[in-house]
Amino acid sequence: MTSRVSLAFRLFAGAAAWALALLLVGAIALSTLYQRSVIRTLDDRLTSIVGALVAAAETNADGAVALARRPSDPAYGRVFSGRYWQIVDAAQSGEDSILIVSRSLWDETLAASQGLRNRAQASPGQIVTGRAKGPAGEPLRVVAQAVLLPDREGVVIMMAGEDRRPADRDVRNFAITSAVLLLGFAAAIAAGVFFQVRIGLAPVLRMRNSVADVREGRSERVDGQFPTELQPLADELNAMLDHSRELVERSRTHVGNLAHALKTPIAVLTNEAREAGDDFGDLVGRQTAIMAEQVDHHLRRARAAAHAKAIGARTEVSSTVSDLARTLTKIYARRGIAIDTALADGLFFRGERQDLEEMVGNLMDNAGKWAESRVLVTARQGGERGLELLIEDDGPGLDAAGCESALQRGVRLDEKAPGSGLGLAIVSDLAKAYDGGVILSRSSLGGLCVRLTLPATAR
Repeated sequence: MTSRVSLAFRLFAGAAAWALALLLVGAIALSTLYQRSVIRTLDDRLTSIVGALVAAAETNADGAVALARRPSDPAYGRVFSGRYWQIVDAAQSGEDSILIVSRSLWDETLAASQGLRNRAQASPGQIVTGRAKGPAGEPLRVVAQAVLLPDREGVVIMMAGEDRRPADRDVRNFAITSAVLLLGFAAAIAAGVFFQVRIGLAPVLRMRNSVADVREGRSERVDGQFPTELQPLADELNAMLDHSRELVERSRTHVGNLAHALKTPIAVLTNEAREAGDDFGDLVGRQTAIMAEQVDHHLRRARAAAHAKAIGARTEVSSTVSDLARTLTKIYARRGIAIDTALADGLFFRGERQDLEEMVGNLMDNAGKWAESRVLVTARQGGERGLELLIEDDGPGLDAAGCESALQRGVRLDEKAPGSGLGLAIVSDLAKAYDGGVILSRSSLGGLCVRLTLPATAR
């Protein structure tokens, strides 16, 4: 079974997901750009130190490298300060290749990789960058440049390094701050999208409620002010409702005309048969009576089918059943039959009042015929969109086999128990026309219990 997701949720989820994806990409891009900026600033600072070393480097008479002046930054004179420089003889390898180191290195050296030295030596005069380990094992950002000094055959490499942990910490703090801010922006955008979706779909929700009012019988048309995009839909719905009512009214008129056209000839035949008074007249009389019953039966079904398909039909159950109970109480007063009701408030049958009266009236009349002293009618909610009517009596009732056979097509209760008539067949047909049903069982009062299930509408 596929789950149904509301349009509002789809719009909200789609917009929120897109906004979150864009904010995530933006956060990554900003963090990356900031990291590059920090590294570039660090490289520029180290490049200036390397440039100062190159400018101050000179060669003695014996070919040794010396500095006319050292970089003025006091951090390079403080031991293990995290900022270091050194000059390396590229012609040699190992510890003997270190020519001069900064005071901050004390008696240590920068553990620059051989790959960094090779890249610098391969591109004299060019700035190369890399990583190295400091005296305390701290990660360093290193800038190197190979230069050729006078009176020396090989090049020397000027290196400057700085602890990169403060820079990494700045980048990390920036990323965390950006993430928090962007999450706040995401929450604000999500809230804005939610309210925008709710406001944007408000006319659709109003139309849905208006259509529900029509379906439940609280209104006859889809009324309200709608945007220009929805107004044509409302007009089409109203036109469809008008057309549906016209078809139902036309069906009712047709059924009435058909009833009049059939009943008049049947009545004439019945009168003629009665006046004849012979065996042939009795035969015609019996057959015309059957014809009249069948015409009534099928006309009721046709009328009920037309009513059941009508949109907006609505009948209050409590008032209808109460009126029937008062009428039948007077009819069966001479036998001392009490007709009690237990009716829940706020129940509305989704159909025509005359159909409800015919169904419940037939069942209550049958119960009154067979009751010893009491008939109980109960109306209650039956599911989310349904109602149940229980008509019980304290008469002889029917056994399980009788209840089952009584509901079979073509079987009449009057054939099982005289006097019941065709009420149950009529009720069953009307209930089925409304997608309901009839169930027979034993009553708690001792007689028959008829459970009538019908569609219901909201208040």
